[in-house]
Amino acid sequence: MGPLALVPRPRILAPDGQRFALTVFGQPAHDAADRTSRAFAGWNPPLGSADADLLDELPTMWGRGRDLGRNEALTASAYQTYRDNIVGHVLRLSAQPAYRMLGRDKEWADEWGNGVEAWFQTWSDSTECDAARTQTLLGLTHQALTGALMNGDALAVATWEPRPDSLWSTRLQMIEADRLDTPPLLASRSDIRKGVEIDRYGAPVAYHVRKTHPGDLGSGFDDFERIPAFTPWGRRRVIHLYDKERSEQSRGKPIVAAVMKDLRMAGNYSQAELKAAVVNALVAAFIESDLPQDSVAALFSGGGEDLINPLQYWNEAFSAANAPRLEGGAVIPIPIGAKLASHNPGRPATAFGVFMGSVVRRIAAGMHLPYELLLKDFSKTNYSSARAALLEAWRFFLGRRRWLSDMWLQPIYELWMEEAIALGRVLAPGFYSNKYAWLKSRWVFAGRGWVDPVKEATAAKLRLETGLSTLEMECAEQGLDWEDVLEQQARERSRRQKLGLPEPGATASTAPPPEPDDDEAPAGQNSQEPADA
Repeated sequence: MGPLALVPRPRILAPDGQRFALTVFGQPAHDAADRTSRAFAGWNPPLGSADADLLDELPTMWGRGRDLGRNEALTASAYQTYRDNIVGHVLRLSAQPAYRMLGRDKEWADEWGNGVEAWFQTWSDSTECDAARTQTLLGLTHQALTGALMNGDALAVATWEPRPDSLWSTRLQMIEADRLDTPPLLASRSDIRKGVEIDRYGAPVAYHVRKTHPGDLGSGFDDFERIPAFTPWGRRRVIHLYDKERSEQSRGKPIVAAVMKDLRMAGNYSQAELKAAVVNALVAAFIESDLPQDSVAALFSGGGEDLINPLQYWNEAFSAANAPRLEGGAVIPIPIGAKLASHNPGRPATAFGVFMGSVVRRIAAGMHLPYELLLKDFSKTNYSSARAALLEAWRFFLGRRRWLSDMWLQPIYELWMEEAIALGRVLAPGFYSNKYAWLKSRWVFAGRGWVDPVKEATAAKLRLETGLSTLEMECAEQGLDWEDVLEQQARERSRRQKLGLPEPGATASTAPPPEPDDDEAPAGQNSQEPADA
């Protein structure tokens, strides 16, 4: 290698110090990197890290997101839709230990799981799980989900509080995202990111939490508590729920961040049109007068020097005469020299509905919801389109369920299991050396429901008969426990036999087939057009 090989090649840099992209005849290789196009004029976002782009702007987004949730109908609808479909009214543990890893069989796993589920319900279905003693685990999960969606993250601190009237000592204390912050005296430390203290790998070491909410009266400037992420013996102290979109991201962002501006402007526009419609409905006509200014002055001054305000004079006289109401056949007196001019408003705009529909579709896409589900309006949707929209929505909901199970419910289950083992209520030898095998589980949420019960029940039957599904899977989709269903069916079958009643299938087989209906048409219509593919 010669000495010239060590000399770096000269490079041409742009005015901002960046290297020019490879070009062909002076043009960038990618249109997206074109710095001369008018379409990209003024659009040069900074290349910040995940935390640099997010942390300083979080408080502003918190306030705006909460205001939209309080005062904007679409945002309130979206939050409720998330709660109803991601969690719903059912939350149940299905313990499924990895019995092969534990050297056991399936029968033992079923028996052990049933016992664990029964004990877990005594904690999760009561307010014993809540340090504030106001919520069950279902309520805490709704609260955590709402906080993670509205604020970007939710925080729960695991506490140990024995009580004489309680079976358990493990509690969860919910913390508002605003309270997780960096103490002012530690603001220069680069390892504390908006209250999250991390190690060199980015793993949380501790959480700095304000003792009171910064919006409360009497909140201290530097009144913080440092809570370790884990105890010295490895028990989790803090559960931090947020959606990590980028590497090295320490906090989450509100789900409405991308559409916050659209929601604000759409709400303002809708309110303006509504107010205009109300005003137009209240104004029936105008009274015009062609009297000369001198005549008006003489009329309201009575020939004197002091001029009476004509509008004030008319309003007082009108009120004193008990202002007449517009009724059929009524004769309304008007001042001398005045005439009645009709009012023909041009608002609201005739294209208001079409325009708002386009805007709402854009907002719905940014919030990962179908347009129909966001508006709760399926009146113009046929069965196939509704089914396709709900399937697309459920891809998002199921992903959020998995995220909620892994990042929120499983850590909670582990906290409870440690206490249950310590108390001897659950037998799990070697738990700490093989946590995965003992903690393996599924979480059952509310069912997705049916668009057409006949069609979807028939499809479920076909899946079972062809081996593409199991009773457990079908029941879980409806928020049911398959073992509870079988036990209830056995009780009902025994009861029918005692009463001499036939089985439901025997009567169903003799019933005439249902008449075909045109369920492919939109609601309220009888369309003969073929359904969407």
